[in-house]
Amino acid sequence: MKIKEILKSSQPHISFEIFPPKTDAGFDSVVRAADQIAGLHPSYISVTYGAGGGTSKNTVKIASHLKHDMGVTSLAHLTCVSSTRDMVHKVVEELKEQGIENVLALRGDIPQDTDFPLPNHYRYASELITEIKGLGDFCIGAACYPEGHVETEHKADDIIHLKHKVDCGVDFLTTQMFFDNAILYNFLYRIREKGITVPVVPGIMPVTSAKQIKRIGFLSGTMLPQRFLAVVDRFGDDQQAMQQAGIAYATDQIIDLFANGVNHVHVYSMNKPEVAEAIMNNLSHIVKMEEE
Repeated sequence: MKIKEILKSSQPHISFEIFPPKTDAGFDSVVRAADQIAGLHPSYISVTYGAGGGTSKNTVKIASHLKHDMGVTSLAHLTCVSSTRDMVHKVVEELKEQGIENVLALRGDIPQDTDFPLPNHYRYASELITEIKGLGDFCIGAACYPEGHVETEHKADDIIHLKHKVDCGVDFLTTQMFFDNAILYNFLYRIREKGITVPVVPGIMPVTSAKQIKRIGFLSGTMLPQRFLAVVDRFGDDQQAMQQAGIAYATDQIIDLFANGVNHVHVYSMNKPEVAEAIMNNLSHIVKMEEE
């Protein structure tokens, strides 16, 4: 099923994310985690694309397993940084063969001390989106940044770039993580004002370890509100307490989003079935499982 059709529903829905293993040795454990998360009957599961191409070969394999063996709609990531033009064509053909209809097209994080783009790479996600659009009948998603992309100085410029990307053939957007819902609501107002009308799926990260905080700041530059920092300060030294508090904080964000008319939330569950299950248990009377 195409995700753009799922997003037409007025009922609250949850989706999750899986990332492939760094080495083939970890493949089975990732599949087990994916199966457990699939057993929660989310609306779809996205499968990321390995940085530098190192784990990208497993993206299609896991996405296909979720679709055909677990009966869950899958969303396969593709990135400019990890993919030459020839690789994109190869992966797209594999997606077609497996009947996978949904692709999340991203630029990806540029590795340090690496020349980018090389002559056979795409420079921007918009180029990748245009290419995928011409290669098949895919539902194409893209990323957006409620607080502005870390490499863009002015938010207005970021929205101009986003509008161009959407106009290249994007069917829906998924946001970078954020920890204050007011940031999302303000962002939605600003992009709608500029004519970006595709569905926007908020991305929520349940922070279950204090160690995640430094990496979150480095990768996304997202603002960490005082309420969130107080949770980390109080519970960060106790792993179990921090996990419970992080799940509760994320649940509170999700409930607020649903209450304010957002009907679909994507959870960055970090290959942790116990976190995904806890979120779904907290929302058991709010989110209706897909099998129902």
